[in-house]
This record gives sequence, structure tokens and C-alpha cells, in this order.
Amino acid sequence: MHSDSQAIWPLGMHKKSREPMNHQALSSFIWSVADLLRGDYKQSEYGKVILPFTILRRLDCVLEATKPDVLAEFEAKTKAGLNPAPFLLRKAGQTFFNTSPLDLVKLLGDQDHIRQNLYAYVQGFSPEARDIFERFDFYTQVERLAKANLLYLVVEKFANIDLHPATVDNIHMGLVFEELIRKFAEISNETAGEHFTPREVIRLMVNLLFIEDDDVLSAGNAVVRTIYDPTAGTGGMLSVAGEYLLDHNPQARLTMFGQELNDESYAICKADMLIKGQDVGNIVVGNTLSEDGHSGRKFDYMLSNPPFGVEWKKVEKTVRQEHEQKGFDGRFGPGLPRVSDGSMLFLMHLLSKMRPSTDGGSRFGIVLNGSPLYTGGAGSGESEIRRYVLENDLVEAIIGLPTDMFYNTGIATYVWILSNKKPAARKGKVQLIDASAYWQRMRKSLGSKRKEMSDEHISIVTRMFGDFVDAEEDGKPISRIFNNADFGYTTITVERPLRDEAGNTVLGAKGKQKGKPQPDSALRDTENVPLGENIQDYFAREVLPHAPDAWIDEEKSKVGYEIPFNRHFYVFEPPRSLHVIDEELKTVTASIMKMLEELAE
Repeated sequence: MHSDSQAIWPLGMHKKSREPMNHQALSSFIWSVADLLRGDYKQSEYGKVILPFTILRRLDCVLEATKPDVLAEFEAKTKAGLNPAPFLLRKAGQTFFNTSPLDLVKLLGDQDHIRQNLYAYVQGFSPEARDIFERFDFYTQVERLAKANLLYLVVEKFANIDLHPATVDNIHMGLVFEELIRKFAEISNETAGEHFTPREVIRLMVNLLFIEDDDVLSAGNAVVRTIYDPTAGTGGMLSVAGEYLLDHNPQARLTMFGQELNDESYAICKADMLIKGQDVGNIVVGNTLSEDGHSGRKFDYMLSNPPFGVEWKKVEKTVRQEHEQKGFDGRFGPGLPRVSDGSMLFLMHLLSKMRPSTDGGSRFGIVLNGSPLYTGGAGSGESEIRRYVLENDLVEAIIGLPTDMFYNTGIATYVWILSNKKPAARKGKVQLIDASAYWQRMRKSLGSKRKEMSDEHISIVTRMFGDFVDAEEDGKPISRIFNNADFGYTTITVERPLRDEAGNTVLGAKGKQKGKPQPDSALRDTENVPLGENIQDYFAREVLPHAPDAWIDEEKSKVGYEIPFNRHFYVFEPPRSLHVIDEELKTVTASIMKMLEELAE
């Protein structure tokens, strides 16, 4: 993808004396700062020092060339009583600036005051950049390093790493930083799952997101598109989408937007965007469900891996208020899922962010567990959300992933692809793909993650999605096409008459019920009738032969939707013959008897 031949050298090391470094080698070189921290820091804490210092050094190098001009402009505009910020941004040629005369190399010149000077240097950054260090709780780490007599050594190490844009461009710097994030996530497994989606899952989702959009992928077409992640974590999904597009069409530009709740992940994501030259103002901190940081905005593409099975009690009041007061003018019009799992709230949040189809439309991918496919009967919040997306023809495909793919859970997961710009062939249809067999075992497990999808597996699934046909492998279905209505049903309430002790039907005495048979609640039952079937025909065939006195209470009929994913891929395997089982039992029994005899000797 990115050529390893592009040379990257740490500062102070002569080019002839060392081999050129690719981004992995450079990230390993940076990570070697961990050798200094060993003993004073736990392994899972290394990133708390290495990530903010890497950012600091990068910003240091990026601003170096314009520093004299920025300082002169700062002095002039301050003297003139003007707000210097807009002028300084122009002078720096970046989305951030620093008004301190210090940098990491200068800090080394005053060893006795390095702590105070480092604070002054960071305080000199413009608010958006300074916020990154505050969210990292950087000052706590500086104090800790100073107490352990490590601060000077760490600053010295970073001051000697060349991260100037002429040596390491934004693309490579982004890759270096992601490599560092991944190392940090892998060694702090207890939280990795919350903020880190496996790289290959993101690559699959990004493939599915872009595959149908030839105009965006055509080389030389200088399109500008927006992409958004409401649960941005450390920014992995946004980064992979950017890389993918750059690979296929270097002229295309993705403007990235995100929101993240966790302070440290937000700081990492924001820093990653800063390093890539994105506008960091597009990355917002806070709870997406209770405070939409991008209210009123619509996006071309969206990706999300929201938390599974996490209750939304903390934001329940705000969410319910939006649902009840705004209805479909808000984000949660279709309905609300049960409080124990908020993942479908993120699905609806993304629906509200879709660019109207008349304005080019949107496509998004979201990772969900099995629950949103089938939890909740007709009329429940979950069923109403499914009903909304299917009746509005928004679901393109659902892909079942292998188990044990994520760091913090081994459960089955599914990628939903939704779009309001379906190609003609997909209109009115949903594709289900069972990709659960496409995996290879990892050399080393990471938390609950024991399996990974190879590049070949990803391209098979992508191709299957692109081909949009029913497909089988080894006699088993792996891709199936359905009509939207195939997942719908009407739940009918079947009533039987209440009878008195003599066995006579009890009739209503007054009002609307006068003279009508009264239902016996103890005999009440429900039946699910497929949407495509006539309810009366079903009733006559399935109910009346068993209960000739039954009737349907029409007022209680409700339409529901569920997607019984596994049922559609189930292949009946006939049981082995009794003879084969009998022979196996004889062999096992003989083996046990032999072992017992040996023990008795």
C-alpha cells in the first residue's frame, strides 16, 4: 500500500549509518521509549506517556519553520490590542499554532527547569491543540516522570526523533501513530475492546461502504466526501476509510467527523486527525445519545461500532424526551429499545444523519450483536425500528461475522449496511451473508479475540456483496437475497369464548359487546402470520380445524419484523445411524474396561 522504500530517519543518525525506516520500524523506534519507563510504569501505562509525547514532537516539527513569523506576529498583534488567533493560524499555515518561544530541543538546554518550561510550552498551543494534552491528563504524567527522574531522558529521546513533514508526510505519520495506538491497545486489553475495533473488521466495512460508488473511486476524480463515526474511539474507522480512498483515488478527499465519550480515546482521535491535517474541530467530545455534537449535519458515509449490550439508563430521560416531544423530527422517531441495550439508538442516530437521497444519499455500516435482529415482539421498540428500516427500504445487507473477533467479547456479531441510495437491483431487497466460516486462528490471542479475517476472506465477502446473488459453498448457503416483506408478520390475537358452568357461551350484556361472545382470557393465544399471506386464509387453515369457535380480535393485530439470520443458513444434518452409534459405544466401552483392568493390576 505505502512503499517501504520511503526513507524515514530519526534525527542525529546519519543516513548512511542506518537502513531506511518504514512506518512500522519508526513506530517501534518511538515505542522503544518504553525501555526508559520499565519499572516505574506498568506496561499498560506506556501509551499514556508515548502517545502525547509523539504528538508533541510532531506538532513541534510541523510548526518549526513558521515559528519565528508566528512569534513576531503574536507580538505585533498583541501590542496593537488585536485578537492574534486568526493571524497566527494564517502565519502557521496550520489549524493550530504555538506562541511559546520554546520547543523540545530548547527544553533540553535548561535541565533544572524542564518541568516548568514544558508546562509553559504546552500552554502556548492554541486551544484545540492544548485540549488534546489536557484530555490525556498530560500534566499528571509530567509530574510522575519528574518524580522518577525520567522527564529529561524522555524529552531528550523525543527531541532526537525526526518527525518533520519533509521526512515523514501526513500519510506516513498517520500510519505511525495508528501503529502506536494499536500497540497501546494490545497491551492494555482490559479497555481495548471498548475503544478499539479490529483492523480487519473496519477494512471489511469500508470495502462494503465504497464498493458501489464508482464515481468516488475513479482515479483522478477530485471528489470531496464526508464521513462520520458517532462512537469514534481512537479514530480507527475514520483512518482506514481515509487510507482506502487514498489508495483507490488519490485525488479524492474525505472530510472526517466524529464524537467520542472517553477522554483519552477522544484525545488520541483528535491528535490522529491533527496529524493527518484534518480539522480537529470536527471531532467532538461527549455522549452522542444525549448531546449530539453534530446536530443538523448530514454525511455521505458513516461507520460505527457502538457498545453492545450496554444499558442507556444514564441518558434515558433525555432520549425519551426527544422521542416523545420531537418524534420523527428528532433522532428516535421509530421507537426505543429496552434500556438494557442501547446499540439500536446509535442505529437510529445514524439514520437521522443520512444525506437525503435527492442530495446524493448516504450509506453507513454499523456493527451490532445478535439482539437487534430478533429481540422484541410486534409493537416493541426493537420491532418498530426494524419495521422502519425495512419498510423504508434502507437495509442493503447484513453480514454475520465469525465469533471471537473482538477484544472484549466472543459473541456473534453482525455488520449492517444501510443506504438510501440503493442501486436498482437492490431496491426492495435485503442480502444476508453468512461469513462466520471466513477466519483464521491468530498466532496469539488478544483478550477475547482469537480469530481474524485474512485479506482473502475480506475480498471474498466483499465480492459476494458486490455480486448480489444467492450463493452456496460446499452445499451450504452463504449468501441469500430476500424481499423486505419476507421479514414481516402480523401478530393476531386468537380468542375463544368464555363458557358458564353449563358450557354455554357467555354473551356481553351492554354497550358494544351486547350479544357478542365474551373472550376467555385463559384460552387467549397469538399467532404470527407472514406479511405476504392472507390472514383469513391462514386462520381458516391453521386455527379453525383445532378451535372451530375461535375468532380474531382485529383491534389487537400488530405488524412486527424480525430477521432470524441463523434460521436462513441452517442446513439439516441427518443423525448418524443407530448402528454407527452402537459401534462407537462398544469401542469406547472396551477402551474404558482396558484402562480399568490396567489400574487394577
